[in-house]
Amino acid sequence: MTSRALASIALGAAVILGATGCNMISPQATTIPYSAAEGINIDDASGPVKVRNLFIVADESGENGNLIGSFINNTDEDHTVSIQIGEGSDAISVEVEVAAKSTVALGGSGDTGADPLPLEGLNADVGATVVSNITSGGDTVMTHLTVLDGKMSYLKDLAPKS
Repeated sequence: MTSRALASIALGAAVILGATGCNMISPQATTIPYSAAEGINIDDASGPVKVRNLFIVADESGENGNLIGSFINNTDEDHTVSIQIGEGSDAISVEVEVAAKSTVALGGSGDTGADPLPLEGLNADVGATVVSNITSGGDTVMTHLTVLDGKMSYLKDLAPKS
């Protein structure tokens, strides 16, 4: 093989490695779990009830809000999910009853749809997050719930009525 052919092969290998080398050491984005929606997800590893797309839609002032999300109970027993939104004496506590082998969709429609849970005295900034503790089956998860408003057309009907 001539030196010219070897140089061509070496140059080709350098171009290929240079163009794809970053992919060999970068994390693959599709393997990183995330919530592909406004709210948060909590799996049943944190208790018997799964939580899907949980968030708050507040009025423009952030004074009052509605809790939106789905609760999935795949067990053979009824469960109560306790949610504490905020901290200290200003915290708001609500509960969601989820029957065995069923789903409750707060703000949802269809067979599993239920009214959103009102959160009076929320006092949260729209666009911020609120510290929340979610308890299912004795296990508590501390998380941050997103506070949105009804300016987006698909959230308009979920905002508190003034």
